[in-house]
Amino acid sequence: MGPVEWLLNTVLGLYLWVVIAGAVMSWLVAFDVINLRNRFVATIYDTCERLTTPVLNPIRKVIPNLGGVDLSPVALIIGIQFLQNFAVPLIPF
Repeated sequence: MGPVEWLLNTVLGLYLWVVIAGAVMSWLVAFDVINLRNRFVATIYDTCERLTTPVLNPIRKVIPNLGGVDLSPVALIIGIQFLQNFAVPLIPF
């Protein structure tokens, strides 16, 4: 594994965790387990939203609405896994 492949896999892995954290936090906020009036929680939530919304919006336009269930993070996680396992190793460096 070359350094560029390692870097791409690391960045994709970190972004995967940001997507997971954003999805979990949105559930916790929706069920009022955590409160956005707390500055620390609000900062983390806002950061996750700002990092994931530009990528999730095009996916949300394609995936139909399932009555309040947002499957776009699941589709993005599958896409990141695909990139990590199949696309990045094929890039010639």
